[in-house]
Amino acid sequence: MFTGIVRLGRVVSIEMQGASGRIAVVPDRPFDSPVNLGDSIAVNGACLTVAEMDGENLMFDVLTETFDKTNLGEKGEGSVVNLERALALGDTLGGHIVTGHVDGVGTVRRIDPVDRDWKFEIECSREMLMLMVYKGSVALDGISLTVAELKDDGFTVHIIPHTMEETDMSEFKPGTKVNLEADILGKHVQRILEFGGGQDYRLNFEKI
Repeated sequence: MFTGIVRLGRVVSIEMQGASGRIAVVPDRPFDSPVNLGDSIAVNGACLTVAEMDGENLMFDVLTETFDKTNLGEKGEGSVVNLERALALGDTLGGHIVTGHVDGVGTVRRIDPVDRDWKFEIECSREMLMLMVYKGSVALDGISLTVAELKDDGFTVHIIPHTMEETDMSEFKPGTKVNLEADILGKHVQRILEFGGGQDYRLNFEKI
């Protein structure tokens, strides 16, 4: 589990071998505690496992499917990425519960300054929108953000200067692909509705 409170890193290299590959990243600053082999780290919101370490470089084995279904496949040497270590028991939950399982990829449609802040409009699929609510949480490249507006084919988020400085959003421009993860609460609600709003479960329970 993660919280969506990220720090910056950069891609050192990406190597592909058949149906899999390896991505190496380096954090812009050290984590608060040492990273060990096997640790889970979210890279642009995708939960990956540390397979090897070379000095400050962290290396992850990645399936082709992950590259295809996230924006990691579009990254190259020097690309900026967001990094977050897995949540430890007792850590502060500063954002919201993020699983590190990317639900889909959206596209930055426009970026507008609003006083000292910025408004980002993200285009996404209807399936993603069904999992979002106004003022609810969404992870964008692993960043915990609040849905400011819902549109027919996308949504908007408002970004403060600190978030621009400390995440990859300063690199965004119209057309940029972004990883999206909906709030896990929305996924559970959708699943319950798919089974008739939970009525079948209540009926079965009453028969016990």
